[in-house]
Amino acid sequence: MRGTTIRQSIRTHNQLGRSTSPSSRLRRLKMNIPWLIMFTPVALFFIIFKYAPMAGLVIAFKNYTVYEGVWGSQWVGLDNFRMLFRDPSAISTIRNTLTLSLLSMFVSFPFPIMLAIFLNEVRKLWFKKTVQTLVYLPHFLSWVIVSGMVITLFSQESGIVNHLLEKLTGATYPFLYKEGSWITVFVASGIWKSAGFAAIIYLASLTTIDPSLYEAACMDGAGKMRQIWHITLPGIRPTIVLMLILNMGHVLEVGFDQVFTLQNSAVAAVSEVISTYMYRVGLQGFQFGLTTAMGLFESVVAFILVVLTNMIARKFNQGLW
Repeated sequence: MRGTTIRQSIRTHNQLGRSTSPSSRLRRLKMNIPWLIMFTPVALFFIIFKYAPMAGLVIAFKNYTVYEGVWGSQWVGLDNFRMLFRDPSAISTIRNTLTLSLLSMFVSFPFPIMLAIFLNEVRKLWFKKTVQTLVYLPHFLSWVIVSGMVITLFSQESGIVNHLLEKLTGATYPFLYKEGSWITVFVASGIWKSAGFAAIIYLASLTTIDPSLYEAACMDGAGKMRQIWHITLPGIRPTIVLMLILNMGHVLEVGFDQVFTLQNSAVAAVSEVISTYMYRVGLQGFQFGLTTAMGLFESVVAFILVVLTNMIARKFNQGLW
């Protein structure tokens, strides 16, 4: 018996050796040529537009000037980082970015999941299609248009909401000029614009759940809420974890368009974020080294958060890698 096992192991090893021979590898390469050709534009895109520009991060360690260029500018080491973290406005900017980003992520994160479950439970096809169209549409509008709609709704002088509020209470409220209400409007507008499109991912994940599980749960007397809690949510858990990990990589990335089109001087203390800081200090103030240092800090924090989130997810066998 032992001799037979040894012979089988030797035979398997020989087969593996033959399968990894140069001719076998060449044959597999020829078979995959169409896929490699299709992948080439994607690889070139990331190399040219994602990886090659990373060489410009050296500006964070230099006193960069346009005339001397990236490589000719004076090397200053960590001076830009020291200046950055000693600047009260930079610290305030990082704090605002974290506040708005975490609020947007944790408040808005459940909405696409709930929307996808709601649409999945709808049985009237015409109603389902109508709701899908209405909730998907904002994603295809630019933030200039969306912000214009938000201002039209909440403007103190001519906003529809304030017109109704004035008729009911006799007074208006400056929604866009008070810090607390501005943050609420900011988060709500982000949910309205992105929740519908993000729900598509969860709807696709819901199709992978075996319908027989719902039938069995129904026969056991489980209601809709129990079916959602014990079947639907566990069924899309890998997708939820994946989306959470990806979102953690954008914790310090609050979109420039949304903030820039909604902010005003009255709420500058809470609306100044990293993207607008880079625009104001870098492009308008020509302090490219300082803003590159801010961008590098943002990227390092995002990388650390993604790795940590994935490590936690792996403890529950839900890691991305």
